[in-house]
Amino acid sequence: MTLHRPAFAAGARASVPVLLGVAPFGLITGVAMVASGIAPLVAMLMSIVVFAGASMVASAQLLASDTPALMVVLATLFINLRFMMYSASLRLHFAHASLGWRLVVAYLIADNVYGVLLSRVAEHPDSRYKLGFYLGAGVMVWAVWQAAVAAGVLVGAGMPAAWRLEFAAPLAFIAMSVPLIRDRAMLAAALAAGITVILAHGLPLRLSIPLAAITGIASGLTFERRPR
Repeated sequence: MTLHRPAFAAGARASVPVLLGVAPFGLITGVAMVASGIAPLVAMLMSIVVFAGASMVASAQLLASDTPALMVVLATLFINLRFMMYSASLRLHFAHASLGWRLVVAYLIADNVYGVLLSRVAEHPDSRYKLGFYLGAGVMVWAVWQAAVAAGVLVGAGMPAAWRLEFAAPLAFIAMSVPLIRDRAMLAAALAAGITVILAHGLPLRLSIPLAAITGIASGLTFERRPR
């Protein structure tokens, strides 16, 4: 599979509309991580290595509240399970690429990048240059994300402790979740998870988080299967 420069440029251009959501979320994430007590350099390194905003915000909140490491791992695992489905889908397009390119594809997986590629495949199903297009979109999103997180880290590090935006993490999750509620199954999952995490807040070891995730998934599946 060949990396085609015009396809790379086309992917970069196609990602521009989604950057309007990537940049503010990255900024909030950077502020939230520093506000949670993570050192600026560690926060930036985490952003580069992990490259997954939702799990970064969740882990920052959990680490700040002295949550056991196992619970942090389980929470981020639940959040990132969707990437397994993305990977299975991407295999249809990049299975014949070299191992090196497949590792790059795996690192750049993100919700927005995946969505941009699906739109491209729908319009040009027989394109020979999907890898170049995907990498163009992925690199553009990655660069804007890292710049936004860096800006958020600098803003958060420069604030007095009393001024830091501890509410930034919940705000980020609300901003990210509300647009995804498009039918009654998603609404049921969100309500069930929210109510569960509130009612189970007093459980030890932050068990309210995985319990809320399981309850939300079960509720969503139940409503999805029921006749309308």
